[in-house]
Amino acid sequence: MAHHVHSALGLPVEEAAAREPAESARGLSQARAAELLARDGPNELETSAPPSALRMFGRQFQSPVVGLLLAACGVSVLLGETLDGVAIGAVVILNAIVGFLQEYRAEAAVQALRNLTARRARVLRDGALLIIPASGVVVGDVLSLEAGDVVAADSHVLTAHLLSVNQSSLTGESEPVAKSTQAAAPGAPLIEQSDRVFMGSSVARGSGLASVVAVGMGTELGRIAHLVESVQKATTPLEARLARVTRTLIYACLGIVALVALLGLLRRAPPFDVLVSAVSLAVAAIPEGLPALVTIALSLGVSRMAARQVLVRRMSAVETLGCTTVICTDKTGTLTAGEMSVRELWGADELALLDAAAACCDAELGSAERPAVGDPTELALLAAAERRGVRRADIERERPRVEVEPFAAETKRMRVTRADGVVYVKGALEAVLPLCPGHDPTAEAKAGELAARGLRVLAVASGSSRAPSQLTFRGLCGLADPPRPEVPAAIAAARTAGVKVVMITGDHPTTAQAIARELGIVRASESPEGLVHARTTPEQKLDIVQGWKQRGEIVAMTGDGVNDAPALREAHIGIAMGCSGTEVTREAADVVLSDDNFASIVAAVEEGRGIFDSIRKALVYLLATNTAELALMLAAAVVGLPLPLLPIQLLWVNLVTDAFPALALAMDPPAPDVLALPPRDPSEPMIGRAEWLTVALIGALLAAASLAAFVYFDRSAGLATARSAVFSTLVFGQLGLSLAARSAREPYFRTQPLRNPKLLSVVVASLLAQLAIHQFASSRRIFQIQALSAADFAIVAGFALLPVTLVELAKLVRARRPN
Repeated sequence: MAHHVHSALGLPVEEAAAREPAESARGLSQARAAELLARDGPNELETSAPPSALRMFGRQFQSPVVGLLLAACGVSVLLGETLDGVAIGAVVILNAIVGFLQEYRAEAAVQALRNLTARRARVLRDGALLIIPASGVVVGDVLSLEAGDVVAADSHVLTAHLLSVNQSSLTGESEPVAKSTQAAAPGAPLIEQSDRVFMGSSVARGSGLASVVAVGMGTELGRIAHLVESVQKATTPLEARLARVTRTLIYACLGIVALVALLGLLRRAPPFDVLVSAVSLAVAAIPEGLPALVTIALSLGVSRMAARQVLVRRMSAVETLGCTTVICTDKTGTLTAGEMSVRELWGADELALLDAAAACCDAELGSAERPAVGDPTELALLAAAERRGVRRADIERERPRVEVEPFAAETKRMRVTRADGVVYVKGALEAVLPLCPGHDPTAEAKAGELAARGLRVLAVASGSSRAPSQLTFRGLCGLADPPRPEVPAAIAAARTAGVKVVMITGDHPTTAQAIARELGIVRASESPEGLVHARTTPEQKLDIVQGWKQRGEIVAMTGDGVNDAPALREAHIGIAMGCSGTEVTREAADVVLSDDNFASIVAAVEEGRGIFDSIRKALVYLLATNTAELALMLAAAVVGLPLPLLPIQLLWVNLVTDAFPALALAMDPPAPDVLALPPRDPSEPMIGRAEWLTVALIGALLAAASLAAFVYFDRSAGLATARSAVFSTLVFGQLGLSLAARSAREPYFRTQPLRNPKLLSVVVASLLAQLAIHQFASSRRIFQIQALSAADFAIVAGFALLPVTLVELAKLVRARRPN
């Protein structure tokens, strides 16, 4: 029969032409295939039409935080402070760009799925073997499969010669699955469908023919693509908390501004003065540095995590890691090494056992020049043998093969006869023992023990080729995908931190539970129920993540396979393996572990907790100082005093005392005992009752001190000097409070000030800047202030230091109280 084999460009492909179809099946005709392709469309993964780029960009301006920034921008422009308005507007645009890029990732994840599929396929058409683009495969096509191929579409196996397929990215199984023509039970789960091969899986060894039953979005891979696309990314705790704080600030600001405007109108004040008062209050109330503070604090966390092999793709994920209460993790390649290894040998002579096992293998270990080839189980046997000095190359040279009986599902064993007249057999215990009369009677019990520990058990025998039914039983090899050495300690650290670890895998329940107990996920007295999930599908992984979320937990999901991608997107934070993970998993994740080290997750949790604490204390400081400004302006308006500060002065106060000290506070390293504390309650607000009380008390103290300074100087030196004095009183007082803000419990001198030298530097620089603007005529004109004498500054310092002194004394009193 003539072969008409063409590449995607229509050119002959000699390699394919040399193969004769294994069966008499002729496949579809070219005409019928063209009809089906026109009817069903190309064999590709589809996506819903994404919103336009302009619409996605516009959506980034709908959050309360952005609304707060826009309000601050408008106020600055209204007051003629164009430079401030431009700076705030730049922050708004930057935030919008970041949000736009994050939203675009969903499309990138589905595109990665498309790239995972086969680019070429060998099909039978009109009895000839053709190589065509995988997108041209249709239902009814007959695929020709060989080792190394990526399966182009979901197909039913027609013929199989030692055919095994690696489908771990779909099912999570740790080793290739043997395929056969024997029909699976009706309704069998994906993992048990041995008569099917699936799009995106790869042929590990053997060859076969398979009839296509589903293409494109109708395949298992297409179903997962639909799941990834349909899952909406959960709002992170940080985003939710900041949204609540922002709404509170907006409502409070609008209410107070309206109150002051109403009071002014009732007193028949000039409308312009009322407007200036209202605008001044708005400037005082809006913490312009809040969004920038959070962004920069998270950026610092991202940098520190990168140094610990944790690459963060979504900045809010830094804080989310810190309040994680449950880590749902894939087993294969995440908790384990992702490759088979001989874990235990049992036999009278282990060297003879490994020699016989290596002599009965088809695989070849890799080298610097070429990769390893063959079944992972055989590669593990050869690696164990080579460590004991038994090399397959030496075996082949000294006693070459004479005859081979390949492994078959029917016999459950492999047999190799070599030139030394010895036959070597390996396989299932029940298939090898009948060939070994007089074998050790404890072999079956030992095999059961190894299997109960989650090991795959192979029996090995050898003997004279003249008596192939009178072999010597050499022993048992227990194999498994071994745990990563660093994982047990990481899981123990997670337990100490109050974080549950839940293992999700496609492996057999016995294997899964054995690994879970070895790692410490399940302790001796504990039930694996709820902590170990075996034989899971992508939908079940989604259900598991959703179940924990419904219980109020903050869920992190780790994984490396395509089947993990939907659950990664559903979790509060998705963590992908950087080395072994698929591209679609990395695209769906918030965090990528560049070293595939589960222990890095615990380091990230520590960093995340520290970031939350830093943001919280910086936020409390910001709110307290802005509350002081607001209370000062409101109190003056209520009692009928002139405005203590002008809008331009308030903008300078916010610039000097909000942005830089707050950012320096956000740079505080995590406390040494941060992992010894339990996780925060996921419902705990960023600013709780205790924090709001602190904000109110500190704000009231600073406002009272500033108002007292204003009244004192107004009566003794006039309004212009009073405004100059209260201007510096507010700046000095806020800078002093920034030092106290490092800890809510410990006085500043006990918080190891040199652990954060940036804060001390910022305070000194800001003090010098405040003193300097009083000394130059040009800056006095800009800020409408007067020069103050040394005696005036001494009085100002007295008023400014009063609040921070009281705060620090209160900490000392609390520390001395008995618990």
